[in-house]
Amino acid sequence: MKKLFFAFLFAALCALPASAQTVRVLLAENLKSAQIKNSGLVSVYAPGSSKKFKVSKPETITVQALGGGKVRIGALQNKGALVIEPAKNVTLTFQKNSYTGKIYAVPSGNTFKIVEYTDMEDYLLGVLPYEMSYSWPLEALKAQAVAARTYTQMEIKNKKKQDFDLYSDVRSQMYKGSGKTYESVRKAVSATKGQILTYKGQPFYTYYHANCGGGTDDAKSWTGSSAPTIKPLQGASCSYDKDSKSYSWTKTVPQKSIDRFVNRNGLKGSVKKIKIGQRSPSKRAETLVFTTNKGKKELSCPKFRLAVGSSVLKSCKITDVDKAAGGFKFAGLGYGHGVGMCQDGAKGMALAGKDYKKILSNYFPSAKITEK
Repeated sequence: MKKLFFAFLFAALCALPASAQTVRVLLAENLKSAQIKNSGLVSVYAPGSSKKFKVSKPETITVQALGGGKVRIGALQNKGALVIEPAKNVTLTFQKNSYTGKIYAVPSGNTFKIVEYTDMEDYLLGVLPYEMSYSWPLEALKAQAVAARTYTQMEIKNKKKQDFDLYSDVRSQMYKGSGKTYESVRKAVSATKGQILTYKGQPFYTYYHANCGGGTDDAKSWTGSSAPTIKPLQGASCSYDKDSKSYSWTKTVPQKSIDRFVNRNGLKGSVKKIKIGQRSPSKRAETLVFTTNKGKKELSCPKFRLAVGSSVLKSCKITDVDKAAGGFKFAGLGYGHGVGMCQDGAKGMALAGKDYKKILSNYFPSAKITEK
């Protein structure tokens, strides 16, 4: 009987879900005050305190910086963080987005940050619809879920000593909270729950971008790293992204934007000529050579793209550059940095009947899907 009891107890313990991983997302910083709307019951308290104040009805909760590392919510103030914790099925709305995790007001000098503490899987519900359309095929969404989960895991690993793990924008991943969800996204996240990509047993940065223009690139062409790149990030072929409007493009970059960039990087004068310098194996421009009446200089194309606007110069896979009225006309292929998973390609592969495992193995060769 005792053996049967312990066997039952062991089985019950094994059936318990693994502890959820918390993701800390920076929603805003340098705030003097903020308004957060609750849809129902919330608790307000200082971390570690047994005293919790309840707000039972929907209202607008005001957070204020008091200076000297202090913040206040209603009558409660603290030298340190304050927390707004929603009950189950209650959302917190901040800057037009709704969240289901705990909201921390974290003081920083005379201002404060708003940081959400949320579960990994809930976090992904607020990432996928803004990094890949919820209307796309389920297998593409599954691939995006695994890539985003792995990327998040790496960010958590590398930011342990900071107040947060990820930004809520393109500096990390686009995130607008899990208060509003889509059934297709829920299916993709649920079907891949806990799955990450690893190489030789270790997770890695699973970069992704909109369109690769016919092939992805070695990560070091974008990061500028001199260290050898692991196999999954050395580049991959892609023949499924051509139907996207982002596959090819032309754009005129204003003269003043170009001049501002070169002037800030040590080249005086107004740019008269631009030509491609070094190219990566996938024909992306790694450098551009700028010529003015004061001289010439070879500068990083990825840095130039960010300086003039990543939606203006859609990629560094430039096929042609010509002087034009008001600036320079660029023609090119793809949209984004060109490293890791091509999202348009993932969509194309899914439409062609490939499952998410095939998609991920194509863009991250030699990587394995691992259950966390």
